[in-house]
Amino acid sequence: MALRQAKSYSIDMCSGPILPKMLRFAVPLMFSSMLQLLFNAADVIVVGRFAGDNSLAAVGSTTSLINLLTNLFLGLSIGANILAARHYGAREDEELSKTVHTAMLLSILSGVLLTVVGVLGARQVLVWMQSPPEVLKLSALYLRIYFLGMTATMLYNFGAALLRAVGDTRRPLFYLSGAGVINVVLNLLFVIVLNMDVAGVALATVISQCISAFLVVRCLIRESGAIHLDPRRLKLHPAKLRQILRVGLPAGFQGILFSLSNVVIQSSVNSFGEIVVAGGSAASSVENFVYVAMNAFHQANVSFTSQNLGAGNYRRIWRVLALAQCCVIAVGLLLGGSVVYFGPRLLRLYTHSPAVIDCAMQRLYIVCLPYALCGIMDVAVGTLRGIGYSVLPMAVTLVGACGLRLVWIATIFQIPAFHTIQTVYWSYPISWTITAAAHFVCIFFTMRHLKRHLIPEEA
Repeated sequence: MALRQAKSYSIDMCSGPILPKMLRFAVPLMFSSMLQLLFNAADVIVVGRFAGDNSLAAVGSTTSLINLLTNLFLGLSIGANILAARHYGAREDEELSKTVHTAMLLSILSGVLLTVVGVLGARQVLVWMQSPPEVLKLSALYLRIYFLGMTATMLYNFGAALLRAVGDTRRPLFYLSGAGVINVVLNLLFVIVLNMDVAGVALATVISQCISAFLVVRCLIRESGAIHLDPRRLKLHPAKLRQILRVGLPAGFQGILFSLSNVVIQSSVNSFGEIVVAGGSAASSVENFVYVAMNAFHQANVSFTSQNLGAGNYRRIWRVLALAQCCVIAVGLLLGGSVVYFGPRLLRLYTHSPAVIDCAMQRLYIVCLPYALCGIMDVAVGTLRGIGYSVLPMAVTLVGACGLRLVWIATIFQIPAFHTIQTVYWSYPISWTITAAAHFVCIFFTMRHLKRHLIPEEA
């Protein structure tokens, strides 16, 4: 019975129609990611409505810093996902089991390290980011409490990555649904009833993260087969650790590079004052829902590509890439346009200030409307990672996206005529376009190389 139940959640990515299976994988993941965003969005909405604009700016302005500190280790979860999917596609059960136990122990160690760094270094990094003095104390308090729950965050992300490797995106959705409801209820309780301000929303997020982590770990423990987690067998298998690091570290560094450029951009945004910071924070929170919807197809592309690489299905990798790109373009255009159209109504969930809403809409027009470009870039990266090239997309991202944004801020933005918040925001779509084009060139040459090394498929 347990084996049949486990198989009902998995997806055979190596045969049959691709699009229905990709949608079956991506749609639950899309909703899961949106629910995870609600952890932060609920924080921003509650403090914006019930604690004021300074608290809104304090919570919203920490997003880029949180991403900077966590992306390296979330990259390792990507490495675990790719390695597990490859072993699953090749039917290598013993290697898959070693990957599971190595990844989960690595998640615990990563979470503990992040807690120490985040709690001790939060305030100083915020000072370096030129956080407005009126929100510095509140931002530091929010970050310190948030990072106390980082071990739970890492456990959930690594566990969910292992489930995605075998095609299971539904159970993480169920777990986040329950945790998300608890998060919203606790936000309202701590902020409105107990007047805890940013400390209340941070504590609510930590509690909900612990609940989702507990549920996903329990799921893996109850699993049968190679994906089963036995806490007594937790061990860093050297070979598996090296393979996870070989794929995950470049992915993590790529995330760090993106976040570093975003921190620089956030510093430029901070220089325009708390109204612009609050508007950017609210707009960014809305945009993130569009991003994670597109990112679901990036993650689907990674898992489908990895499993088919393990099975030796070269031609199917091309079909996976084409369908993932079509899906991400459709989702990006539909949701990006909808967010801009309904923008003023959505932003009123965060604040009643006309000035803050106006600043937020300036960002949505420039960043969210062409958001499909970001999705195209990410799906291309997914193909390169799925076939085993992780350093290459990192290098391209360093030059094409992060480097270009830093140069943009250091040159164009410094010209008096272009020293505006709109100039800062234009660095996003321009860097997405250039980097996506470079990734497609890389895919063309790496796939030619891959074709010569894979065993030809039977007709």
